[in-house]
Amino acid sequence: MNGYKITFLRHGRTEGNENGIYIGKTDWPLSDKGREELEEKYDLHSYPKVERVYSSPLTRALQSAEILFPDREIVICDEMTEMDFGVFEGLPVMELMELDSYKKWIKGGLDNPPPNGESLRHMIERTFSGLNLIIMDMMKENIHEAGVVTHSGIIMNTLSCFGLPKMKPMEFACEPGEGWVVNVSAMLWQNGNTFEILGKVPAPARDEYSE
Repeated sequence: MNGYKITFLRHGRTEGNENGIYIGKTDWPLSDKGREELEEKYDLHSYPKVERVYSSPLTRALQSAEILFPDREIVICDEMTEMDFGVFEGLPVMELMELDSYKKWIKGGLDNPPPNGESLRHMIERTFSGLNLIIMDMMKENIHEAGVVTHSGIIMNTLSCFGLPKMKPMEFACEPGEGWVVNVSAMLWQNGNTFEILGKVPAPARDEYSE
């Protein structure tokens, strides 16, 4: 097979997501609505037939991995956890809008972390380390197709930084239980730390996914 396919999927909804609360490193489980939504998507759509699943250590990601990839080995990858939002953790966006510290943070920048939180630069660096571990593990274990269940911010920035063609992070935004599939060739990754973006997942209908 030419390369290694990796499917990045966003975890299901939590009550924090539903209420507009920042829950980066905070370990919220899936809400009842979030679990039902994932189960419905699994029934109605076709997800890739992966050989192994790598997951963020947070409960919402692990629960999502179990729903979307039943009977598959799940390997925890600590580097794929969501950003640490510092003092904004657990707070709703509407309560933060007038804070100067929040206004400063949402201006963006690699070295502009939320107070007591993680910078975008650090998040990208650790995510790269995690992705490299995943790819090396796939090569070592002769795994040609894997899933990565992680978080929206991780998916958007990982694909924007390392994917081809180049696109802005928000162009990779995806709904819960949805994401993107990429193809990693040893040459592209080892020489340029890049991979090819193949498209969105899941497929529209279970019998339409040919892999």
